[in-house]
Amino acid sequence: MASMATLKENSSIRLDKWLWAARFFKTRTIAKQMIDGGKVFYNGQRTKSGKAVVIGDSVKIRQGFDEREVKVIALADKRRDATFAQTLYEETEQSIETREKNSLARQQGILLSPASDTKPDKKQRRKLREFKERI
Repeated sequence: MASMATLKENSSIRLDKWLWAARFFKTRTIAKQMIDGGKVFYNGQRTKSGKAVVIGDSVKIRQGFDEREVKVIALADKRRDATFAQTLYEETEQSIETREKNSLARQQGILLSPASDTKPDKKQRRKLREFKERI
């Protein structure tokens, strides 16, 4: 059956408390700030931190460069160890692929500065200088 930290299916839990219990954020205050700041989407829409979480719904969370989309599997009102926290949600396959692809691109530096195969010639350098001075 359900452990002491998990709630019964008919109980409800606030979104900020669930995010904290699932260890996405270190404190409930930070979780609330992220929800209010538009970094968390519940079923594809911005929401308030007091929104009741329902099993089976999707939550999209932006943390730094990463963006995760998870499906709520269980509810909890207490924060426990990381292995328990991972049983509360399931990340979608598309989310995992996107995160891995973006991580690899960041490691290779592709996103920050796409490199050219050759050095610019005299005409291209002149155009670059004119463009930079114009701004």
